[in-house]
Amino acid sequence: MKEKIRNIVRGDKVIWVMVIFLMLISMLAVYSASESYANNRYHGSNAFVLLKHSMLLVVGFIFMIGASCINYRRYSWILTLLCWISIPLLAYTLFFGQNLNHASRVIGIGGLTFQTSDLAKIALVGYLAKVLAVDYDALNSFKNVALRVMLPVTLVVGLIFPENFSTAAMLFAVCIVMMFIGRLDMKYIWSFLGIVLVAGSLFISIGLLISRANPDASDNRIVTWVNRIERFFTDEEEIDSDANFQVKQAEIAIAGGGIVGKLPGKSTQRNVLPHPYSDFIYAIIIEEYGLVGGIVVLMIYLILLYRAMRVVKMSSSSRLFGAMLTMGLAFSLVMQAMINMGVAVGLLPVTGQPLPFVSMGGTSLLFTGVALGIIISVTKDIDKQDERGPEIEVAEADS
Repeated sequence: MKEKIRNIVRGDKVIWVMVIFLMLISMLAVYSASESYANNRYHGSNAFVLLKHSMLLVVGFIFMIGASCINYRRYSWILTLLCWISIPLLAYTLFFGQNLNHASRVIGIGGLTFQTSDLAKIALVGYLAKVLAVDYDALNSFKNVALRVMLPVTLVVGLIFPENFSTAAMLFAVCIVMMFIGRLDMKYIWSFLGIVLVAGSLFISIGLLISRANPDASDNRIVTWVNRIERFFTDEEEIDSDANFQVKQAEIAIAGGGIVGKLPGKSTQRNVLPHPYSDFIYAIIIEEYGLVGGIVVLMIYLILLYRAMRVVKMSSSSRLFGAMLTMGLAFSLVMQAMINMGVAVGLLPVTGQPLPFVSMGGTSLLFTGVALGIIISVTKDIDKQDERGPEIEVAEADS
């Protein structure tokens, strides 16, 4: 039994510890930040919200363990298959999905909601890692690059884009970084960037023209994006207080936190700030734990990125797929975290990105667990190789 448990928790120990820290921070922060949510939904039963969230965290942790027990090489075909499956799922979500925060982002399955973009993010990163690592020799012409790289990325990102601009932009940036790290010819990368920027600009321009002729333009997602960006680059004195309510309340929470914070459970802005348990949970963390707590959370994500870079550095040419997969998934998670924290402290326009493995959520927690499990799976393979190394050297010396 001990041997089985030891095999399960193999891999990068630092990543395991960082994940446990994030889970503990998540339970403390969500329990405090969800007070008004509990009052509205569960008649003040904050304990029920904590229990529900803790169960999701545990399930996400189980998903992580399960994903880490699968040899990472198998993800080459698993994630490729899921990438192509995610395309019709995203199309169905776009046209027939349930409304979430004024956008069609989820589909209902047996009374539960499933955010298809969470699956698509992991699947696309895995597919791209496989193409850049295993099929790299085939990327020798614009036609092959267009069919194997540009087309899948455009389909996935393009189907996410209309209803979730921030997720689409983040995923596209991750894909470009992976292409660069994967040594794809720069002329293909620049060509792809140009095509996407022109197409995206046309889409937004046409959407704005249509929305201006529509009396219900306030419900248009493109108008929402433009308004958020305009408010971000406009002086606060010139912005209507109601339009910039979220940002101002987050700033009040952060300013009230000081160096060491108001202490756990003492937040006042949790009852004022919209979505304090998800989109703006970092502001509540700083309010209760101060600048010290904010830096600790930031450092955890930076440590995760550092450990992923270490995996890439230690990977041999035969483990190139694992290196690309680890870098893509880690960069995606850390970028999402940076966007969430950047919004909370006023460095970025308001988006709907949760803080990975901290914010309250459903599919986001589960698929974050899967992504971390895949990364750990790669580190397990490296550990096995390190353990076998001395044995191989001794055998060669004896011979």
